[in-house]
Amino acid sequence: MKKFNLFKEIIIVERSDLLHALNSHKKFAICYNGAVVYEPFPNDLISIYEGSIPPISPLSTNLSRPITEILGKEYRIVEDDDRILIKASGAWQNIIGFNRLRALYDDTSGDGIAEFSDKTLETIGWHATEFHILYRELVDTFEKECEGILLCIEQEEPYQFSGLGFVFELEVAQKLGFEYCANIIKDKIANDNEFATLSDDEEEAAEFFKKQ
Repeated sequence: MKKFNLFKEIIIVERSDLLHALNSHKKFAICYNGAVVYEPFPNDLISIYEGSIPPISPLSTNLSRPITEILGKEYRIVEDDDRILIKASGAWQNIIGFNRLRALYDDTSGDGIAEFSDKTLETIGWHATEFHILYRELVDTFEKECEGILLCIEQEEPYQFSGLGFVFELEVAQKLGFEYCANIIKDKIANDNEFATLSDDEEEAAEFFKKQ
């Protein structure tokens, strides 16, 4: 997976695409890769902005709206000929709200990763906890082995991290996650005295990982 750190990344949008969206009065989204899309949004959308810009009231005394301010004060915008350059780290809390339900996992709090949005991976993770395998371990495997985006803010001093994970090919992650857990559980049953005798829940989990 590629880390897309909004503290460092600049989102580049074609001026004509953004102006068309702003003037459409429709709800639109700006993707992390600079594409502009309209509702209904695809399930795999990873956005840095979602919203619509209402038309200026004919009663307004100010009929100009600088493009550098139109998305909101959380966004830093620079106009560069036919391109619009956007820094979006200041809008991180809004970006979490836009994307949380579409992300595979949520790593935006200090509590760690508690679940996967994909039902198959959530079942794998839930059974794996019986053998003390953490969701974080599975996520480390995905971030190393899978194609996807870790949309985040991360800085070193003082250290700060908050992120949402998106995997492009869920079937690959499912296979990796299952095999990772199955191998660890097989080893623990064979070599770890804690699992010399299994509880009912541990037995159920062990049987789950013997299915394939």
